[in-house]
Amino acid sequence: MKRILLLFLGSVISCYLMAQEPADALRNSWNVQSGTARVQAIGGAMGSLGGDITATFVNPAGLGFYRTGDFVFTPTYSFGKTGATYLGRKEETKTNKFAIGTSGVVWGSNENNKKRSSAISLAVNQVADFKSDILYRGQNNSNSYSQKFLDELKNNNIKDGNFASNNLPFGTSLAFRTYWIDTVGGGTNGNFQFQSRAPIATGLLQQNTITTRGGITEFSLGVGVNLNDKILIGGAIGVPVMRFEKDAEFVEADATPNPGNKFEDAIYTQGLTTTGIGFNLKGGIIYKPKEFWRLGFAFHSPTVYSLTDKNTAEITTNTESYQGSLNSKLEDITNAASEFKYMHITPLKLIGSVSYVLREIQDVTKQKGFLTADVEYVSYPMSSYFTDDENGVADQDTKDYLKTLNTAIGNAYKGAFNFRAGGELKFTTLMVRAGVAYYGNPYKDINDEKGHRLNLSGGLGYRNKGFFIDATYVHNMTKDVNTAYRLQNAEYYYADIKNTMGKVLLTVGFKI
Repeated sequence: MKRILLLFLGSVISCYLMAQEPADALRNSWNVQSGTARVQAIGGAMGSLGGDITATFVNPAGLGFYRTGDFVFTPTYSFGKTGATYLGRKEETKTNKFAIGTSGVVWGSNENNKKRSSAISLAVNQVADFKSDILYRGQNNSNSYSQKFLDELKNNNIKDGNFASNNLPFGTSLAFRTYWIDTVGGGTNGNFQFQSRAPIATGLLQQNTITTRGGITEFSLGVGVNLNDKILIGGAIGVPVMRFEKDAEFVEADATPNPGNKFEDAIYTQGLTTTGIGFNLKGGIIYKPKEFWRLGFAFHSPTVYSLTDKNTAEITTNTESYQGSLNSKLEDITNAASEFKYMHITPLKLIGSVSYVLREIQDVTKQKGFLTADVEYVSYPMSSYFTDDENGVADQDTKDYLKTLNTAIGNAYKGAFNFRAGGELKFTTLMVRAGVAYYGNPYKDINDEKGHRLNLSGGLGYRNKGFFIDATYVHNMTKDVNTAYRLQNAEYYYADIKNTMGKVLLTVGFKI
C-alpha cells in the first residue's frame, strides 16, 4: 500500500496549482553540518565542545565557555563533480562555488571569580547549498515519460478532452495540446481514452538535465550561560532565508530513424523558483561530570517556513507527419496559477555528544587538545506542507493534495542517525585537526532507493595574541538517486548519483 501511494503521488503533478513532490521535502532537510573552519576540520562535531561561534547553530550552551568576545569571518570555496548512471550509461558534470560560511560576533563576559560566565552571539551560517548540475541519458525500451501524464488522467478519472487540455497545466495539458499524448480513436468527448504517441516498443533515447542554484542562509541570535563551570545552558533563535532555483529539461526521442511512426521527439522544460523565510529554536545543555569530560544534548525544533513557488513549464513535441512540431506553455492556459504560497515544516533534530579534553584547565593556552563525537537523529518523515491560510490559499482541493503529499513523504522516508567525530592536537600556538562525518540513509527503500553522505576532513590552526586563523579541507562523497518520473502501473528507472566535492575553508578572527 505504501508503494502504491508513493507511486500515485509521483504520477500526479496536481490537478490545480501545486507542483511539490517528496523530493522537495528531503532537499530542505538532508544537509551536512556546517561551521567555521575549525569545526569543519573535526567533522562538524560541536555538540559538547563549545568555545566556537558555530555552537550557536549546534548547541548554544557551548557559548557559555566564552569569557571574552570574538569576531569571525569564514570564506569558502567548493569544487567537485557529479556522476550519474542511467540505464547502464554514465555522464559527469562539474561545479564550483565561492560562498561566505559561518561568520559573526560573540560577546562574552566573566562574573563571580570565573565561576560564572555568559555570552551572546549574532551569527550567520550557510545551512544548505543547492548548487548542483546533473546530467544523465540512456536508451529506454520499457516506458515513456508520457505514461506519467496518462497515470494522472486515469487517477483522476478524466475522459473529457477539454478538461485534459485546460486543467492540468504543469504537464499533462501541455502534453495533450502538443500530441505527446492523444485520444484513442473511436471515442467521444466525455468518454475518451488516452494513449501515448511515443514508440515505446522500438525504444526511446532519454536525457535529463537538472540545474539547481541557491541555498539556505540562517541568521541566529544565541545565548549561553556557564553555571559554576559545571553546567552550561543555552538557546538560540534562528531565521533561515531560502532561495531555490531549478531548471530541468527532459528530452525523449525516437531511437529509430523511422520517419513514419509519427514521433520524432518531445522536450519538457520546467522551472521553479522557491523563496521564503522561516523560524526555528535551538536549545541545549552541557554537563561536566569531571574536569576533562563534557557531555552535551541539544534539541533543534522544526523550522516553519512561509514559502512561495513560481513555476514555469513548456512542452514541445514533434509528431512528424501527424501534427508536426507543436509548442505549449504554462502561460497559454489562462486558468493556470504559476505562483503558489504555502507553509513547510522541516524535521526536528536531537543531538547527543561527548568530548574529552586533554589537560582540561581554565587556562586554554595550556590545553593539549581534545576528542569529540556527536550522534544526531533526524526525523525525516516529519517534513510536511500546509496551506497558507493568511494569504487565502485554503481551498479544499489544495488541502487534500497536501495531505496526500504529506502521507507520501511519511511513506518515502525514515528517521536516520548521523555520526560526527574529530579531534585536535595543540602545540602552543599551532593546532592540527582531523574529523569524519557520516550521514545515514533517509530512504525507506520502496524502489531500492539508497543514499548516504561521508565527509573526511583535516585542517590547521594558529592562535596568538588575540588573533586566530584556521584552514580546512573537507572531502565530501554523496550517494543518492534521481528519478525523472514515477509510474503507477509500469516499470520505471532512476539514475544513481555519486557526487564528490572538495571544500576549502578559511576562518579569520580576533578577540574583542
